[in-house]
Amino acid sequence: MAAITIYDHIRQNNIKTFLLACLFPIVLTILVGIACLCAVLLVNDKDFLLQGIYLLLSWFPALEEGITPENAQFYSALGYLLYSVVPILLVSSVWVIVSLAFGDKMMLGFAQAVPLQKKDNPQVYRAVENVAIAAGLPLPKIYLIEDDSLNAFATGYSPKTASIALTKGIVNKLEPQELEGVIAHEMAHVGNRDIRLNMLIITGLGVFAFIADFLRLNMYQRSSKDEKNAFQLLIFFIIIALFIFNFIFAPLIHMAISRTREYAADATGALIIRNPKALASALEKIQTDARVEVLDRQPTMATACIADPTERKSEVAALSDLSSTHPPIKERIKRLNAMG
Repeated sequence: MAAITIYDHIRQNNIKTFLLACLFPIVLTILVGIACLCAVLLVNDKDFLLQGIYLLLSWFPALEEGITPENAQFYSALGYLLYSVVPILLVSSVWVIVSLAFGDKMMLGFAQAVPLQKKDNPQVYRAVENVAIAAGLPLPKIYLIEDDSLNAFATGYSPKTASIALTKGIVNKLEPQELEGVIAHEMAHVGNRDIRLNMLIITGLGVFAFIADFLRLNMYQRSSKDEKNAFQLLIFFIIIALFIFNFIFAPLIHMAISRTREYAADATGALIIRNPKALASALEKIQTDARVEVLDRQPTMATACIADPTERKSEVAALSDLSSTHPPIKERIKRLNAMG
């Protein structure tokens, strides 16, 4: 059997990421569909049932011939699904555009990162220049986070607008080759376009909680009492579906995407500097103190960092590996060392 190359590893992770990203709209649609069906089944009201069918036929009039008393509830739920999920996806799309436009600034603001000029630290600036040239990528903007811990992240819409943020600790405590390994890991995220995905995840997932809260505040704005009760129940189930998606399914998909991206960035970073052991050595030091205190209030930022920057309680350490956005550092080090 032929050996798996770094390029194979990167390609496999990109395929996994694409498939996982497709799960977001699929899972959301399924959950909202179940919510609509539950409402139709529980509301014993003919007008409410017919209203859902009417909504469906206004989109797909050809379906009228297939509707029977036995499947009327299903088609009614499908009508309510269309009129629920389409606005949700439209609002989400606008939110995504805003996230792409301002997400990098938000992430740098979360970390309280400040621009680093060449005159401030020529060695770090030169290290980023060298790695960018080796990666065949434009020189990113460089930022410094005033924290003695060891961590770093990259952000931006594309390689041309990318930024790399390094903590004060990672700059001062790593050897030059180790620091290049960290920079190469972040440049790998830039080159693999992970920065765009991370930016959407970090700044974009909140839209579903926002929509759920908006629906909650407006669920009493109907006129007729019977209609009010029926539609309140429908909205209530949709709100439940959105919260389940936002706080259960989205984090699970998010976690799976982030884990595959970290392995790919490690492999690509090792390829860029031709020295996987340097990055492995850097990760050994990073795992001793990766916490960035200012990011304790921004747990979603963990996905962008080279290691989880948030505080982990020792009593739940065993569970943290299962719920973490990053694969275990020991496993990452093992894979890097195996690359030789």
